[in-house]
Amino acid sequence: MKITCNTSSPPLGGVLIAEYARTLQKQIEIVWGNVTIVEFNGQKYACSTSNDVARIIARKLAEDQLYGTNPTEKSEVDHWLSVALGPLSSKQDFIQGIQSLNNILSFVTYLVGKRLTIADFIVFAALYINKQWQGLVSKKEAPANLLRWYNFLKGQDFVKKVIEALPQEAKDSLNTSISSRQSLDRSTTGRAQEGKFVELPGAEMGKVVVRFPPEASGYLHIGHAKAALLNQYYQQAFQGKLIMRFDDTNPAKENIHFEKVILEDIEMLEIKPDLFTHTSQYFDIMLEYCEKLLKEGKAYVDDTEPELMKQQREQKIESQNRSNSYEKNKQLWNEMLKGTEKGLKCCVRAKIDMQSLNGCMRDPTIYRCKNEPHPRTGTKYKVYPTYDFACPIVDAIEDVTHTLRTMEYHDRDAQFYWFIEALGLRRPYIWEYSRLSMTNTVLSKRKLTWFVENNLVDGWDDPRFPTVRGILRRGMTVEGLKQFIIAQGSSRSVVFMEWDKIWAFNKKVIDPIAPRYTALEYENPIPVLVKGVKEERLEVPKHPKNNDIGLKAVWIGPRILIDLADAETLKVGEVTTFINWGNLLIKKINRENNKIVSVEAEPNLENKDYKKTLKLTWLSDTENAMLTPTWCVYFDHIISKPLLGKDEDFKQFVGHETKKSVQMLGDPELKKLKKGDIIQLQRRGFFKVETAYEPLNLSTCKERAIILFSIPDGHTKASPTAGAAFATGTQEIPVTSTEKPKTAEDLNKEITAQGDTVRNLKGAKAAKNEIDSAVKVLLELKAQYKAITNIEWKPGCTLLDSSVSEPSTDSSDVISAKITTQGEKVRQLKSSKAPKESIDTEVRLLLNLKNQYKQLTGSDWKPDAPTIKVEAPFSPTSIPDNSISESILLNKITAQGDKVRDLKSKKAEKSVVDAEVNILLTLKADYKSLTGNAWKPGTTPAPIVVETKHNEAELLDKISSQGNKIRQLKTDKAEKGVIDTEVKALLCLKEEYKKSTGEDWKPGASVSPTSTTMTNSTENELGAKIHEQGEVVRKAKASGAPKDEIDAEVKKLLNLKAEYKTVTGKDISAPTRTSKAKEEKPSKHKQEKKKEKIEVDDGSALKKQTRLGLEAKKEENLSDWYSQVITKGELIEYYDVSGCYILRPWSYSIWEAIKDWFDVEIKKLGVQNCYFPIFVSRAALEKEKSHIEDFSPEVAWVTKSGDSDLAEPVAVRPTSETVMYPAYAKWVQSYRDLPIKMNQWNNVVRWEFKHPQPFLRTREFLWQEGHTAYANLDDCQAEVKIILDLYAKIYTDLLAIPVIKGRKTEKEKFAGGDYTLTIEGFISASGRGIQAATSHFLGQNFSKMFEIVYDDPETQEKKFVYQNSWGITTRSIGVMVMVHGDNQGLVIPPRVASIQIIIVPCGVSVGLSETERQELQINCDELEKELNSTGMRVKGDYRENYSPGWKFNHWELKGVPIRVELGPKDIKNKQIVAVRRDTGQKVTFKRDSAVKDLAMLLENIQQHLFNKASEDFSTHTVQVTEWAQFTPNLDKKNVILTPFCGDMSCEDKIKADSTRDASEAAEVGAPSMGAKSLCIPLEQPPMKPNAHCIHPDCKNKPKFYTLFGRSY
Repeated sequence: MKITCNTSSPPLGGVLIAEYARTLQKQIEIVWGNVTIVEFNGQKYACSTSNDVARIIARKLAEDQLYGTNPTEKSEVDHWLSVALGPLSSKQDFIQGIQSLNNILSFVTYLVGKRLTIADFIVFAALYINKQWQGLVSKKEAPANLLRWYNFLKGQDFVKKVIEALPQEAKDSLNTSISSRQSLDRSTTGRAQEGKFVELPGAEMGKVVVRFPPEASGYLHIGHAKAALLNQYYQQAFQGKLIMRFDDTNPAKENIHFEKVILEDIEMLEIKPDLFTHTSQYFDIMLEYCEKLLKEGKAYVDDTEPELMKQQREQKIESQNRSNSYEKNKQLWNEMLKGTEKGLKCCVRAKIDMQSLNGCMRDPTIYRCKNEPHPRTGTKYKVYPTYDFACPIVDAIEDVTHTLRTMEYHDRDAQFYWFIEALGLRRPYIWEYSRLSMTNTVLSKRKLTWFVENNLVDGWDDPRFPTVRGILRRGMTVEGLKQFIIAQGSSRSVVFMEWDKIWAFNKKVIDPIAPRYTALEYENPIPVLVKGVKEERLEVPKHPKNNDIGLKAVWIGPRILIDLADAETLKVGEVTTFINWGNLLIKKINRENNKIVSVEAEPNLENKDYKKTLKLTWLSDTENAMLTPTWCVYFDHIISKPLLGKDEDFKQFVGHETKKSVQMLGDPELKKLKKGDIIQLQRRGFFKVETAYEPLNLSTCKERAIILFSIPDGHTKASPTAGAAFATGTQEIPVTSTEKPKTAEDLNKEITAQGDTVRNLKGAKAAKNEIDSAVKVLLELKAQYKAITNIEWKPGCTLLDSSVSEPSTDSSDVISAKITTQGEKVRQLKSSKAPKESIDTEVRLLLNLKNQYKQLTGSDWKPDAPTIKVEAPFSPTSIPDNSISESILLNKITAQGDKVRDLKSKKAEKSVVDAEVNILLTLKADYKSLTGNAWKPGTTPAPIVVETKHNEAELLDKISSQGNKIRQLKTDKAEKGVIDTEVKALLCLKEEYKKSTGEDWKPGASVSPTSTTMTNSTENELGAKIHEQGEVVRKAKASGAPKDEIDAEVKKLLNLKAEYKTVTGKDISAPTRTSKAKEEKPSKHKQEKKKEKIEVDDGSALKKQTRLGLEAKKEENLSDWYSQVITKGELIEYYDVSGCYILRPWSYSIWEAIKDWFDVEIKKLGVQNCYFPIFVSRAALEKEKSHIEDFSPEVAWVTKSGDSDLAEPVAVRPTSETVMYPAYAKWVQSYRDLPIKMNQWNNVVRWEFKHPQPFLRTREFLWQEGHTAYANLDDCQAEVKIILDLYAKIYTDLLAIPVIKGRKTEKEKFAGGDYTLTIEGFISASGRGIQAATSHFLGQNFSKMFEIVYDDPETQEKKFVYQNSWGITTRSIGVMVMVHGDNQGLVIPPRVASIQIIIVPCGVSVGLSETERQELQINCDELEKELNSTGMRVKGDYRENYSPGWKFNHWELKGVPIRVELGPKDIKNKQIVAVRRDTGQKVTFKRDSAVKDLAMLLENIQQHLFNKASEDFSTHTVQVTEWAQFTPNLDKKNVILTPFCGDMSCEDKIKADSTRDASEAAEVGAPSMGAKSLCIPLEQPPMKPNAHCIHPDCKNKPKFYTLFGRSY
């Protein structure tokens, strides 16, 4: 490895790391030069900072673990590298940075892990060259821990060697860099100090050159403003040079108009570049560079199709042209230069690395051929460089020292430097900063253009737009914008700002200088009659705190006006301050109809106490100073949603009211303002003058009102009289009218006349507000026209006869038929290209009919709306012509589509293309009207279905055949259009069947007795053949015959079955039915208990097979059984992140039952629910380091935001002590603040590395965690036991699971607590215990750590609080499944089952009459309603496409406690049949007592489940006193209660000595881990005097009996 170091910007940290690597026997050569480059194995890596060098060395020498030993340590290393480049290099943040470092180094020797990493060297280097640090060291004020660490590194021999060997020029550069930084810090004063400006590497005072390179394709927005102002900031800070360069590499996007616009925007921003250039100035030089790369074999010409090229780059596949000879490349390059047809298909690609992980390095395009004129160079060039190729070249040519780019270009940085190296150019520094994004808006030019083109805004300078012009027009000042941008700084942190932030900066600029005026609401001003006052003119300051702004005139008098809202706040007898006048005493408030009409007052001017009085704004009602007509305009965000998701369409969040005009009575002084002035209307906010007031115009006899645009001030809370709130449905200017309703004819005339008025105003170049007013009137007239006629007004439209609009008395069916006929008429007119007027008339008739249909039915008419069906005997003329029309339309759509594509390929005029596209869209709309379906490519016309008379058996045969045909098409994955056509044919056949029989076709439908013509002998004959063929198939499968042979036999069998169904009208059953079999009546529900594969028919003759039951047995393969029962039982769904699972409603309802019960219980104790953030800072987590060691390896860290590294990684909470307790420390001051009792229901993440199991051991799980704090020790400890008892009740009373209450051993307790109480469960199928819930007494451990103290009322001393924490998780659901589940599926205890009883109707056969069916359904509904009314959770399964047997299995699998079967016989006998899920027992109850009996049965099931589980737990709990009995009993899947000394080392021995090899397992899958202590039971058996600790090596006396076992 060779490292070349730049003497002008020495990478000191990188050099230290290289020298340290040398001490590890690594071959590294260090030389000094003009750039910093690391060379390794023939590859060169360009570096800007020490961090770059450090990362490359650490990654290339990975075996030395300089980057840490695991992912967590690597994240920590990255953090410290960011700190070195950020806080330790910033004067403002330096002190805070070293204090943080000092805290971290309190108990550690190295920054990361237990050895030196690149973090130590980089941070050391940052401190070494920092004069603030050197000053602290010389004054002996440096923090002790940090100084110890610093001196340790400084004393290393290799560090001394590096510092002594630095070239003098490098030492001077380090000193210069320090001076530059300090100069920069000194120049950053006031508001700018808030920004996080990171030092530019290698920057020298007076030598910095930066550039701002916009593309001239649109207006500048706020994101561009940030880029421009950042470049200007560094230019001014380093007294350097700013280049304004237009990137005009793409002739299609370059626009001279936008160049002018951008220059104007730059001028508005008060940016003054030192040089203006265009990229196109250097086209000749770039051509030479391209040819140089071709000649040197570093580039090639490629004619691969663009789409294929994209795929090859994604798949890392080299182009076949990559190995072209120079001669061939030269030949193709010449074709490109000439712009020939061949050349247009080619591009030039840099030959970099097609196997690179960075997609930008996979041979990017650097030149493309475009036969288009360029706005500046005309037709001189046929080839143009890409931006990525041009940028590094022009930066180098123009001597740019620092290339400032947003983080989105990060992946292209390597490409940038490759071009620099390949062409031998001077190397600029790339410095990245975060892109600025704003909420509630879009910054994309394409999206902003959409708003303009759709007239949703007034133009590119609309105040709602994020363009520079828009925000300046709204009232943003350049200084406010600068301060906002500077406050964001040049950091790389992702910045997504809310608008109130930018306006808050602006307010700080305008507030000190904006003159104050007054305006009142135009509606209902209230007169205040002031006794004893004469009219008088006063002079008052325009600004209460800035006399330099000047004075304004204020008139006082006996009659003044105030807002109604203010009048309603007045109280008789109280003094009120009238701003700019003084105090008045309110004497009387006059009301009429309970509304204020006037107020009487008298002066109290001698009273100068204004502190506690109500403050009002007012205006004098006098002829000496007439009020100014005023409009205040308020704006809202153009996008209603703050942040759009990746796949969300912004158009879904537009259309709300974003502009509101409010008429006001203005201060007479407003008449003196001019356009652009910024003022404050007192108690209303800041405003900018959009249109200045103009007095009465003699030619128009009108005065022009002043229009003020509201300027946000960063506050979301409006003042009482602000008037800026947006009310839904509020119109800008309310329109009221008492005139009689206008007809369409009247409106047509008025629209025509108003249109002429608008055109005349525009032609005369009238004022914009006059034109806008006229346009508003025109739009209102058009809206009225549309409301009356249901169509948009268009020039030359023909009005309907008045009779058309008369209401219809026809039925909906008749109107629907008329709509269909009229629609066909319109289509014929369009296809025959009739005159537009004729078509419009018929279209209006059609729309009127649809309107009548909607008024009659309440819904829009659709092509599939119900219509009258008229049956007629078949004749050639009765063939529906829809299919013919459909075929014609499809042909027309295809032809028109070809025409449009042809025009686009020929690059025809846009207007021509648009016209043809409109025709195509019309044809597609016609198709949808005709067929009811949208046209899609590949659509074929539906077959012509001729209604003929078929007999019943023939129809059934055809339906069956058509269904088979569709299934085969789906199996063969035919095109959707083909399948849809066949499905339509099937539906037609079913419709014909319904007409013929009067009933809907259903699976298994058979020929009615009257139409049966077959003899029993024929039926039996076919049955016999089917039986014989079935035997052939079975033998073929048993003998292992080839698949083709088996398939052929199966096909024969299916054909015979189809023939049987055609003959008999029904499916064959197994065994074959005979006439004798028909006479035998099957016993009730005989066919309903199949439990393996059950065929389900969905009603469309398309059958599927569902493997419903479990395929693994609990006692044979517990793991597979568990996986199947939780998925097939619909508890969870697996997810693509290992260890994370989707909780389906069936399982979440169980968690809700637990939550609802426990929530009520803890609230009785005074516990309150709350929510704390999911993220934990590193500092907070480190504070609890010793107490979370149990799961510290499982902490998940967030290290990135998008593609950007976070400045400091944040942890996802594994538990919430560190999140909650800092807040407790703030909230607790006195003993009166205690106790604090809080609980939160939330999720936590623990990145388990063991084998995850749903519910039992997952990486993310739900839980509740309670955290309480007490002053009294006894109260605190009492709560621990109370909570434990509640947890035990959850298991025993809700989940029917027995648990043992106990205390964890010292080894197993929560590391941060004094002791842990627990409840332990047992799963006999695995012989393992499981921790069910815990309640921790934390003592004062955390309160001392987080300084949660209170003042003791007796001693007045600070005391630490006592704390508890307690939690239960979704693991409880997994325990329930394991304990109660069986080989039929889940068994859910009634108290947590979301459905306790499922009702399944039975005995529904073909022979059941419709009346009997209805009676059965009514009885089921009544039973369901009656049971639900008593509080039981009951549901009926009335799905018609599933058999009762299938339903039985389905609900058994889901574990519903009781299944109720109800059939016609049950109704007749006035009884129900209940089936218990836990035992399978069937019980018959009388219908009259069913509610009471079922309620009792639910309680019996709950108790039975608990008793069964308790007996299981008891029989598997063995008391042992000798070690010889310990392991054998453990291997029998028992838990063991045994004497134990409590010593940790002894517990480790018990676990180690009870572990067996997997090869010793008595059965497959049996656990082999050793026994661990589960708990010390609270209820202890008597200890014998001579008892000894269970482990034979232990000589300690036993302290208690302890429960040991294998566990989850």
